[in-house]
Amino acid sequence: MTTCWKFIDAQGTFKLPNPHRNSYLYFPLVNEAGMMSSVTPTLNGDAKTDQNTFLLLPASVEDLHNSRSARNFWLRINKRSMPQSGSVDDAQVWSATGNSAEQTTRGLSPLADEVTLTAGFLWHAVERKHPRIDLWAEVTNFVPIGTDHVELMRVTLKNIGDQILRLTPTAAIPIYGRSADNLRDHRHVTSLLHRTICHRKGILVRPTLSFDERGHTINQTTYAVLGMEADGTTPVGFFADVESFVGEGGTLDWPEAVVANKMVTQVSGGMLEGYEALGGIRFRDVELAPGAEKSYILILGILQDGETPEKLLKNFGSGASFAEELQKTKSFWYEKLSTLLFETNDVQFNGWLQWVALQPILRRLMGNSFLPYHDYGRGGRGWRDLWQDILALLITERGDVSELLLGNFAGVRADGSNATIIGSRPGEFKADRNNIPRVWMDHGTWPLLTTKLYIDQTGDLKFLLRKQTYFKDQFSHRCHAIDNTWTPALGTQLKTKTGKVYHGTVLEHLLIQHLTAFFNVGEHNILLLEGADWNDALDMARARGESVAFSALYAGNLETLAELCRALSHAGIREISFASELGLLFDCMGEEIDLGSVTEKRERLGQYFEATGHSLSGEKIRIPITDVAADLMRKSIWLSQHIRKNEWVQNGQGIGWFNGYYDDNGQPVEGMRASGLRMTLTGQVFALMCGVATAEQANAIVRAADKYLYDEIIGGYRLNTNFGALMLNLGRAFGFAYGHKENGAVFSHMTVMYANALYKRGLVREGWKVLEGIYRQSRNFERSRMYPGIPEYFSERGRGMYTYLTGSASWYLLTMLNEVYGVKGELGDLVIEPKLTAGQFDTDGKLKVSMLFAGKTVEVLFENSGRLEYGQYCVGDVTINGKKFSLETHSSRAVIQRAMLARLPEQVCITVKLSGNQEA
Repeated sequence: MTTCWKFIDAQGTFKLPNPHRNSYLYFPLVNEAGMMSSVTPTLNGDAKTDQNTFLLLPASVEDLHNSRSARNFWLRINKRSMPQSGSVDDAQVWSATGNSAEQTTRGLSPLADEVTLTAGFLWHAVERKHPRIDLWAEVTNFVPIGTDHVELMRVTLKNIGDQILRLTPTAAIPIYGRSADNLRDHRHVTSLLHRTICHRKGILVRPTLSFDERGHTINQTTYAVLGMEADGTTPVGFFADVESFVGEGGTLDWPEAVVANKMVTQVSGGMLEGYEALGGIRFRDVELAPGAEKSYILILGILQDGETPEKLLKNFGSGASFAEELQKTKSFWYEKLSTLLFETNDVQFNGWLQWVALQPILRRLMGNSFLPYHDYGRGGRGWRDLWQDILALLITERGDVSELLLGNFAGVRADGSNATIIGSRPGEFKADRNNIPRVWMDHGTWPLLTTKLYIDQTGDLKFLLRKQTYFKDQFSHRCHAIDNTWTPALGTQLKTKTGKVYHGTVLEHLLIQHLTAFFNVGEHNILLLEGADWNDALDMARARGESVAFSALYAGNLETLAELCRALSHAGIREISFASELGLLFDCMGEEIDLGSVTEKRERLGQYFEATGHSLSGEKIRIPITDVAADLMRKSIWLSQHIRKNEWVQNGQGIGWFNGYYDDNGQPVEGMRASGLRMTLTGQVFALMCGVATAEQANAIVRAADKYLYDEIIGGYRLNTNFGALMLNLGRAFGFAYGHKENGAVFSHMTVMYANALYKRGLVREGWKVLEGIYRQSRNFERSRMYPGIPEYFSERGRGMYTYLTGSASWYLLTMLNEVYGVKGELGDLVIEPKLTAGQFDTDGKLKVSMLFAGKTVEVLFENSGRLEYGQYCVGDVTINGKKFSLETHSSRAVIQRAMLARLPEQVCITVKLSGNQEA
């Protein structure tokens, strides 16, 4: 029977019995230098540095159980003491990784191996016991920190019986050594490029050429599988190609070279050309006495720029160096994750949150493309990912992220859209691949959310006045027009008419993103959906589709921009300078626009597009900052009221919600239909979050979501009801089976944002129900079949899908810290405004969080001795480093000014006593 993983310490280490009895499980191994691996309980999975450089065969989730191409370590076992002429029948063949045909066939039978997984940040170990022979094996894998593109693997064997065991060990790791494109494009032909060399301690493959989307180029990469005994003893020989190793009629999970105990086909110095390569390494026979153990080290490396295998051997080629590097890796990742620690009354939840905190780091390093479920991408991150991953960075990283933040603004176009090809370096953007013109209408919202968090955390209001360039390529008018005067030779930076690269403030970038969107409306005066919003699969309503959902977020953001402008005014900024063209989008610069007129909005936006389509004039205008704030508030209020008045739908029984979209026929998507009721979660989230929904509407939305979207069996709120139609006038999402991905799955990202919105509206119990539901479903291993963390979504059967790489992790952490615990920044000050329920406190009525703020490690301890429920308590006495401070307390919040924090030591301990609320 399968049982759930369980944390065994406070460092994120967990155990899981019989992991191999679960399909689709994989574990990430990665370093900051760009080595990326995935590994399953039977050591399947791949290893690579990018789309064009795969050491192991690229693996999608179905390959994890279908492919025989895996890391393997074979043993021929003979109980007799070193016979000189034993027969083949005396020996048994066993894989220390569980990857033999015999072991796979045993399945759940009593003859199956006993297996236990132990894993931590970011290392993976599988223990395996032979069912009939007293032999135990442990295989440990990790990617060491540092600059090497390498994965390390240690196989430890132990005789746990009372008889001597004679073993013949053979490592067998197929080396793919080329681009992922070559799986279908020249798979055999590219094997003819292989030059396979037998090094004294392993196999090196250096193809002569690289065939991929870059063309036919001279290859500069060497792929290596090196092996040695833990004491450094050299192997006895090699099987350098798959064909010779498996034999005629053999397979990688039952190879002739092992089963028939064949002699090695290559020795040191040998070379083979034009075959599928194998890191086949035969070690010397070994006798294991009772209680004795033996270890082997395998190095899987990708060598670039003249790197040699000798470097890898020097750094990693012994048992001692393996152990040292493993400890370094464990310490590195734990220290990185210890900057944000939640302590609740559930130690398993505490550990789970640590793994959630790892996920934004993994996405920053792997993008959305380099784990088995993410087989749809070619590498890199999208625009939305850039900004949402920084949300977590801002609350977990010690370093200054302002330069990273500033660099990302270089991807904004003058028409308010943005680059969609993100380079590997911060602030690097490229012209769109294959000339695909697509605009996601939500993209303009995310930079402001991230920038606002940065300013609240740091108080750095002047960041808004820093200068940055704009992105420029052939597309203009939000990708509805082509600038035929632009050529790649002109570069990808927007210029003035005189050819000078133009720089605008961060505030100007933000205003362009929001004002162009505000004027870019459809026939219902709602912002056009364009290529899609956050839901990438709502991509087939490009002519008349409108997104009410994200219009609400733009309305909220316009108010936030107005608040920031007022904050600048309070800081002494009287006027702000903008590109003169931007004046077209401000009422305060000329004739006031009728915001209710779709025609006037479109005409004004068209004038702006024509003025900025190729270059800018270079002229500047200066506007009083208070006038800018007033203009933005007018637009925000108008849009909020327009949505509130025109997009509210009801079921006829007193339950209502917001219509979230219009389709390409110009029809509202949600509401009562002859085919059934339609509702989306996204359509409610931002109306709640941004204050568009009234208090009465907010309560009605909760009732509607609970009635129509909540599914207790799969632990959360579905993204939409079953529309029961293909909906080609809205998006490909509705071609997916209902309950999967963007069509009605429990989609973690929007679910977490729903929780965030509920907390912002004071609906605390309802918000916690959402957050706890995601955790409970993830922890319900019998259904979710996933390691600790948040998946992109839960399928119809409750399985966690697309694990690790999801923006929902950043939002979960942010919601826990800023809303649940209520510890957050406001223009640099530290605000403590808890929204904790009585059941979240331990038996002593205590709860704690440790975080970074103002360059200090801040620990906030909440004491709720009366176990008061939210709404019954207020913030009482506040003690900082043992000293009681006179703060504005005995209300819902306490504010600790940044100037006070600056005078405190590096370690700050704040105790907040929650006392009875007289009003309650």
